[in-house]
Amino acid sequence: MKELQKRLGNQLRFVFRHFPIITLHPHAQNAAEAAEATGVQRRFWEMHDTLFANQGALSHRHLEAYARRNGVDLKQFNREMVAHAHTVRVREHFLSGVRSGVDSTPAFFINDIRHDGPYELNSLSAAIIEAT
Repeated sequence: MKELQKRLGNQLRFVFRHFPIITLHPHAQNAAEAAEATGVQRRFWEMHDTLFANQGALSHRHLEAYARRNGVDLKQFNREMVAHAHTVRVREHFLSGVRSGVDSTPAFFINDIRHDGPYELNSLSAAIIEAT
């Protein structure tokens, strides 16, 4: 995605939605909530990248370590995690995906139309340019 964003610059508006499939990834919900909790502190993308790079290690202990590594206020992070402050937002993202026909990840939409082609740079780039 970063290369695609670099290539297309301001022509691309990238919107991320959580779609935690907890039957396949038991920690996905908590990871999504952790990303949102760090997002409140303007560290969403750093946490997003950390979570995807460490998909096999997503316990609360790991999430807290990643939050610390990404420079967030840990007291605030832990308060939000314990209170499940972002559960509703993550659930809204998930339900929006379901309504849009998403049943697996990743899923890409270009101008509200699902891209069913390959998810590699040239295919996505061509589809975006064609849609504009």
